Amino acid sequence: MKSIICILVLQSFVVSKPSELMCRIQQIFQLNGLYQSGDIILGGIFALNYKTTAPDLSFTHDPGQWKCDGFEVSEYQRVQTMIFAIQEINNDQRILPNITLGYRIFDSCVNLPIALRAAVTLLSGRDGVLFNDDCKGLPPLLAIVGNPLSSHSIAMSRIMSLFRIPMVSHYATCSCLSDKQEYPSFLRTIPSDAFQVKAIIHIIKHFGWLWVGVIASDDDYGQNAVKSFTEEVNKIGCISFSESISAVPSKNRIFQIVNIIEKSTAKVIVAFSGEGKLSNLFQEIVLQNITGRQWIASEAWSTSNLLSSKKNFDCFGGTIGIAIRRGDIPGLQNFLLQVQPDHNPQNNLAIEFWETLFNCKFPETIKKQNFSVLPAIRVCTGSEDIKLAKTAYSDVTKLRSSYNVYKAVYAIAHALHNLIFCESGKGPFINNTCANITLLQPWQLLHYLKNVNFTNKLGERVAFNENGDAVGIYDIVNWQKSDDGGVTIKSIGFFDESAAAGEEVKINEDEIFWNFKSGAAPISICSKSCMPGTRKATRKGEPICCFDYSVECVKCPQDFWSNHERNQCIMKETEFLSYIDAMGITLVIIASFGACLSVMALAVFVYHRNTPVVKANNSELSFILLVSLTLCFLCSLCFIGQPSYATCMLRHLVFGVSFALCISCILVKTIVVIMAFKARQPTNNMMKWFGVSHQRGTVVLFTLIQSIICILWLSTAPPNPTKNTKVQNEKIILECDVGSVIGFSSLLGYIGLLASICFVLAFLARKLPDTFNEAKFITFSMLIFCAVWITFVPAYVSSPGKHTVAVEVFAILASSFGLLIAIFAPKFYIIIFKPEKNTKKALMKR
Repeated sequence: MKSIICILVLQSFVVSKPSELMCRIQQIFQLNGLYQSGDIILGGIFALNYKTTAPDLSFTHDPGQWKCDGFEVSEYQRVQTMIFAIQEINNDQRILPNITLGYRIFDSCVNLPIALRAAVTLLSGRDGVLFNDDCKGLPPLLAIVGNPLSSHSIAMSRIMSLFRIPMVSHYATCSCLSDKQEYPSFLRTIPSDAFQVKAIIHIIKHFGWLWVGVIASDDDYGQNAVKSFTEEVNKIGCISFSESISAVPSKNRIFQIVNIIEKSTAKVIVAFSGEGKLSNLFQEIVLQNITGRQWIASEAWSTSNLLSSKKNFDCFGGTIGIAIRRGDIPGLQNFLLQVQPDHNPQNNLAIEFWETLFNCKFPETIKKQNFSVLPAIRVCTGSEDIKLAKTAYSDVTKLRSSYNVYKAVYAIAHALHNLIFCESGKGPFINNTCANITLLQPWQLLHYLKNVNFTNKLGERVAFNENGDAVGIYDIVNWQKSDDGGVTIKSIGFFDESAAAGEEVKINEDEIFWNFKSGAAPISICSKSCMPGTRKATRKGEPICCFDYSVECVKCPQDFWSNHERNQCIMKETEFLSYIDAMGITLVIIASFGACLSVMALAVFVYHRNTPVVKANNSELSFILLVSLTLCFLCSLCFIGQPSYATCMLRHLVFGVSFALCISCILVKTIVVIMAFKARQPTNNMMKWFGVSHQRGTVVLFTLIQSIICILWLSTAPPNPTKNTKVQNEKIILECDVGSVIGFSSLLGYIGLLASICFVLAFLARKLPDTFNEAKFITFSMLIFCAVWITFVPAYVSSPGKHTVAVEVFAILASSFGLLIAIFAPKFYIIIFKPEKNTKKALMKR
């Protein structure tokens, strides 16, 4: 806060007190820069030199200036792109007609104090070097393009925000800068780190890398990125190690990080840092020849010419990174090749660029820096041919950050155009007013800049979201070896955060170069998946991705069982006698056929009810018997299908009552036959005591007893559906549990009792005269009935699964067909095929 107050006081003093003393103070803030006058001045702060030497702060003599060294010619391309865009706008009458844009550009030397001095100088309207005696101010500053570094942008934006001066960065990506409460005047044409982290996470997920290491710079850019990255990785995998690296790391720190990388089992390493902070680390990794690692580059170094060198390729070839979108700017290359050295002190950056590009020194520089004591130095003439210098400066095939500078300048220009040509009465300010052109304020431009929305010459939409961020779109690049033996950075896909879910990343895997012996994507996991039949056993103090195998088994729930690999519990297959399987369909057809046959026999008997054969065989009991047989056939259908409470109770109720009624009728018919034979004796009047009403009553009584048994059974412990898992481990057999064994046994025992009595009586009456030979047919039918149900018991017990029910259904159908055929087939034959025998005379003759 104190430093900000001092800056404010100084700024106020510079503007309002243009004295000789003030001019002297400004000389302390001498900066390297470029200048061009204009109606409106745009500021620019770029990182051209990446090495600095601090002044002597002993204060025993003049401490002097910060000294910058290590001029990067590729960064000068960004500076010239800004100048190119300004000149292009000045020559275009469709935007800002009759208004000339100027610029004031400074070098921050990748040093925060120098960057802040540049910001203060732009704010004050003064340069560090005086070009006239009255210290007159420059035209008003309305916006700044830069700074490329996040940490510098954070500090500078805090100052610029006090004056609401827009600051549009082309390379600062820290997600913290999206906070409009802290940085209200900051915007950028590069996506936020929040999108960068998402893009890298999608790449990691795409290749299934669950075990990764992280290296990040110790500034705001690296620390904010690694914090977000760690949170996202922990949702899908684990972090093997996370290390920070400073701008000038010690040798011990470099050795420590390299040792961690070498010992880690993680094959994938993500680095969030600028190229300058990684250079020393990369040198040591190459020196120790640490290979077999897949590097993932953040956008800050994914396209670095310094790092993607031939000497680094053995260790870092195949690096996959995300890069800001590339753009082809028409006319830029010709403009870059027309640059000439300018000896105006205001444009000393041009001199520094020329000397670095051609490795020479101008006479003025030699004289100023007292190089006379050094060996012979090549002298610059200014006539060197820039077209012959093949450097990153003139390479326009990789316009990424330069393209962002181009968009930033045009965004400011479009905002200015919209502001200046505001239609009166339709303005965005209070009472729909427009800005006063003669008293234009930076905050007014900021309002328009936040709402700018246009399509540039390359067909790309330029706009900012509510946080001042550009749309999160990246190219995905891969470091590959070029035909000339160098390194080329090839686009292999893209990331678009606005795409539909699951389609954010598109990667052409056939174009990826993998720097591994296998020639394929590496596998980066801490522990392999558990073997079949084992489970994870976590290691104490280690991430969840690292585990051992344990042979301890977990028992599956009752309705589940293990798969063949024994690593998962799966639902057991359910089995029951269904209407749709072959066995069920066959039994349904047979039961339906039997029921139809019984109904047909009943229809024939009813139609011929007055014939001797029907009358002689007790027509009423025969009708009831045929009805009961029909019910016996139909009750078998209740045993087919998935068991339920209703079907379980219904099947046994219908089965018990139907067969009790059937056997009761047969038993009464047998008794009638015997009594009829006895009644033929003159002294016997037995039939008088067992007439038709007594016969009906006997059938009802026998059936009623079975009904009472069923009622008692169903009311106390009724049958219910159950899952049988004991017979077969891999299947669940759905069946009906009888509930009460006593009730079920009583039902079957009662039917067996009636059948046994009937069989005995029929057997005793089998030798009665032929006229009453129905006893023979009853004997034969009872023999079939008893044989079926006796063989049913062992077959029922030994049959597995749904075959148990099938055996029961088969016994019902077989015994029903036995009764129907044995008793009624002979009579049916006479009625239909031998009607001449169906007479009283023929019957009496027999």
